[in-house]
Amino acid sequence: MSLPTGLMTELIGRELEAAVLRERLRDPAVRLLTLTGRAGVGKSALAAEVVRETAGEFARVEVADVAADAARSGAGFTLPVLPDGPGRILLVLDGCDHEARPVAAAAAGALAADARVAVLATALEPLGVYGEQLLPLGPLPLPAPGSREAADPEELREVASVALFVRRARDADPSFALTLENAEAVAELCTLLGGLPLALELAAGRLRLYPPHLLAARLRGRTTTLSGGPANAPARHRSLAALAEWSCRGLDPRARALLGRLSVYEPGFGLAAAGPEAEAGVEVLLDRGLVVVVGEERGELRLAVPEPLRSYGRAELAESGGEGAALSAHAERYRQLVAAALSGLAGTQQARHLRESAAEAPNVLAALRRLRARGDGEAAAAMVLGCRVPWLAQGRLREGLEWCDEVAEPAGPPLPEALRARITDMSGVFALALGDPQEAVRRHRRALALGKNVGDRRQNALVSAHLGAALLRAGDAPGARAVLVTALSALEAMGVSGGAASAAASLAAVLRADGDRRKALELLERSEEAFRRIRDGRGLAGTLRISAALALEGDEPDRADAALREALRLYEAIGERTELPGLLEEFALLLLRTAPAQRPRTVRLLAAADTLRGRTGAEVADEWRSEAERARTELSGRLDWTDFAVAWAEGVRMSAATSVAEALSAPGPSRRPAVSAAAEAQSLTPRQVQVALLVAEGLTNRHIAARLDISEWTVVNHVRQVMRRLGCSSRVQVAGAVGRWA
Repeated sequence: MSLPTGLMTELIGRELEAAVLRERLRDPAVRLLTLTGRAGVGKSALAAEVVRETAGEFARVEVADVAADAARSGAGFTLPVLPDGPGRILLVLDGCDHEARPVAAAAAGALAADARVAVLATALEPLGVYGEQLLPLGPLPLPAPGSREAADPEELREVASVALFVRRARDADPSFALTLENAEAVAELCTLLGGLPLALELAAGRLRLYPPHLLAARLRGRTTTLSGGPANAPARHRSLAALAEWSCRGLDPRARALLGRLSVYEPGFGLAAAGPEAEAGVEVLLDRGLVVVVGEERGELRLAVPEPLRSYGRAELAESGGEGAALSAHAERYRQLVAAALSGLAGTQQARHLRESAAEAPNVLAALRRLRARGDGEAAAAMVLGCRVPWLAQGRLREGLEWCDEVAEPAGPPLPEALRARITDMSGVFALALGDPQEAVRRHRRALALGKNVGDRRQNALVSAHLGAALLRAGDAPGARAVLVTALSALEAMGVSGGAASAAASLAAVLRADGDRRKALELLERSEEAFRRIRDGRGLAGTLRISAALALEGDEPDRADAALREALRLYEAIGERTELPGLLEEFALLLLRTAPAQRPRTVRLLAAADTLRGRTGAEVADEWRSEAERARTELSGRLDWTDFAVAWAEGVRMSAATSVAEALSAPGPSRRPAVSAAAEAQSLTPRQVQVALLVAEGLTNRHIAARLDISEWTVVNHVRQVMRRLGCSSRVQVAGAVGRWA
């Protein structure tokens, strides 16, 4: 008897799990091994393939389709009669789920007591038998969100979920190919379906009717419409609706109600966001694979109701008339969470709140959409205001500006004037971050006009501080100075520490532009001290960047380097993405000025900054933009074209966290010896010079060994010595150093 494999005709992306399962079955000490995982994840297919490969190593192999037997008999299945005699016997119990689970568990326990028998079971959850060993099976890996591989066919086809989808798509349509045009849609489909093999195979079959982008649009929020499994497959494998129903069978009514409520949550919600009353129920759902862990943020698990269960739960809610109430409860929950986080966004908990806000961003947006849909304009506007700092940190600039404009003019009753003034001011902050200072000035002035009618002195002073920063970026230094002096005085008088510190930093930038370095330094010291006192890391980092610029003008590279490094660490701690590209460019320019040997690293940082800025739409000051462009031109001329291209490609592929680590790993100015090119060459032995020259030609260690008639291991040692003596961390940097000798 053979295992039912449903749609799975070959294993793709399961090489590691197959190797582990083979070794476990070959181990005489393993008596009961249960392959666990969600329905549709491919447990039966993996078991069938590994049993086929290892069958010759057992005296006998018996397979019992527990699910099918239980369906026929109502509760049990027929155990094979085990023969007498030597040799190990492998017994496979497939589909030990729901009503068949107790019987299967009892049988497995009894069979495993026979020293000759190894039992391999497949089940949604552990059988709970003493001595049971588990091998959990999860969905296939997905394209990383926001990465280049999500749009690059060459990299995308290396992702297991995509590889399976493409293979099955070609089975359905031999002309199908993964291309630049459809790569993004294929990545979205695989992500939407959560890497679940059965879902991927069913979706691939639909490509006969729809191109990938249309199929993705049809499946958003309703993946249970997928069907079309072969007639000889188990009923639960013929459609995703049947699969979801099978997964939920026998679920306690309270757990089922909780699953429905959580199905309106976007993937990646925290347990705290689900509410304290959900904790016990979530554990039950986790055990059944109805809720899955998708990440972790500072010790808190991030959870999701996976597809097709999420679509199934939403459909059940809609049929029962409870979807609206569930969506409103979700919106209210996140409205409260955003409001509660406001006080912690400038203080000791800033980093934690910003990280949590980033993780919960999809749910915050879903809550906003619900508030707007039900006509609750004031609640939506208040929630948008609470998202100002998180959205700025996350780089959600265009989205933030659009939401400001959306809630400022609600479809229902107009907002109170005070609320409109604050929303309009916030929109100016986003306009400035997007590189449109003139528009920012217009919006801030509009906010001031609205605020004067209300008479809120504190808010008007904060708006004036924002207006001053926008005027400076717009090239009106005198206007910026006049506004900021008044705003700073008012904010200090009212004891608004954070606002006063920001205004002081902006005024320092104006004074720096005017050449008044002494007063600028005094203001920066006050601003830095205030931000440190209130523990506002984002504000402190901005102040440190201005301090670094002043330090460079005063020929103090060590001080500038220290300030920029601290700013980098602060930005990384809070997940800052809007201002990070500009900071990376500032650090790269400092590196180019003080450490010519670090040219490849400088190229990588400039490339990373350029790429990160493209993702957020953030802009940097014109002075830095022009300097960065000149630096790129200079570096492309000084480095070999290939070296420059390689370093640039490496930078483009860096994540934000990797780019910060790359910058912080650069040696500081005080640790960079001022060594001439001639001195660099003289620090090497003649043989090391030969090796360095060949490295610069792009030869591998093996080719260098053949060229010099020495062992490859000797070449490895020479390369290490060359890199150590020249202060290089890569072969690209060695090539750069050799280029200077010429």
